Amino acid sequence: MSESAKVDVSGYSFEKAVAELESIVARLERGDVALDESISIYERGEALKKHCEALLSAAENRIEKIRLDRAGKSQGTEPLDGA
Repeated sequence: MSESAKVDVSGYSFEKAVAELESIVARLERGDVALDESISIYERGEALKKHCEALLSAAENRIEKIRLDRAGKSQGTEPLDGA
């Protein structure tokens, strides 16, 4: 694994990780990257993708659904999945 793929992405915000992932995809789609570098940035992209998935999963677990009464007034919150 290359040095760029080894750089820890765990501290990246979702937006920063997505922006870097989009940059990697654009470079790979252009096809003007040497094979060794393509493999390296693909590995980096995989790490960024996994980080984004983890951040999204954590956000989904925190989302709550607002319960409303018949008049449409808030009655509190409950987990989004109803669990």
